Amino acid sequence: MNPTSLKSPLIYPEPDGAPMAESDPARDYLVYGVESLKVYFQNRSDVYVSGNLWLSYEQGVPDAVICPDVFVVFGAENRPRRSYRVWEENNRHPDWVLEVTSMSTRHKDERDKPTTYAQMGVTEYFQYDPSGDYLQPRLRGRRLVNGEYQLLTLNELADGTLSVFSQALGLEMRVLPDGKLRFFDRESGEYLRSPDESERDRLYERQRAQQAELALEEERRRAEQAEAQLQKLRQHLLEQGIDPSNL
Repeated sequence: MNPTSLKSPLIYPEPDGAPMAESDPARDYLVYGVESLKVYFQNRSDVYVSGNLWLSYEQGVPDAVICPDVFVVFGAENRPRRSYRVWEENNRHPDWVLEVTSMSTRHKDERDKPTTYAQMGVTEYFQYDPSGDYLQPRLRGRRLVNGEYQLLTLNELADGTLSVFSQALGLEMRVLPDGKLRFFDRESGEYLRSPDESERDRLYERQRAQQAELALEEERRRAEQAEAQLQKLRQHLLEQGIDPSNL
C-alpha cells in the first residue's frame, strides 16, 4: 500500500486543561449556570446540561467547533462527556445557550456566535455581562424565529430586577438589582441554587438552629434560676411565719 494514500485520522477538539474563564465573575456564573441547571433537570434522563465543553457540530470538519459557556440539550442522554459531537447524539443541537461576556469574548459573543448558533438551530441564545461594562442592560436574550434571532424584551420588576422568560428552559432569567444573574422557577417561586449555594444555605440554617437552641437553653437556665430564687424566698417567708400566698 502506498503510504501517501493513507489519510490521517480526524482529530476533534477535547479538553486541554486551559482555564475555563478569564475572570472570577465569569467563572462563578459559568459554574452557577451549569450546576444550578443540572440540579433543576437532575430527574430528566433526556436532558444534558454542560458548559465550557467543546461542541463539534459538523462531522468531518474539525474546525466546525464552538465552546459555549453553558448549554442545554433536550433529547440527549444525561451522562458525562469529554466533548459533544452532534452527529453522535442523533443530531441533537443545543436548545439553549448562555455566554458570559467578557473583554476578550464580547465581539465573538455579539457578532460571530449568534450566526453559528442560528445555523445550528439553537432555539435561544443569551448573553450576560457580570461587570456591566459591555452590555447595557447586562442580560440580552434572543429567540430563533424563521432562522433568525429576534431580541427578547426584558421586563423590569418593582424592585428594579430585570426579568425575561426562557421558553426553552421554562424558567425566568433575572438580573437582580445588585447585578447578579439568577434563574427563577415560577412554579416553586424560588431561585435556583447551585450545590455549593445549597450547602452554604444548609450550613447557615444549621448555625441558626444551633444559635436558637443555645438561646432557648439559656432562657431555660435563667427561668430555672429565677424559680430557684423564688422558692428560696418562699421558704424564707415561711420560716418567718409569713404565708407567701397571702401576699
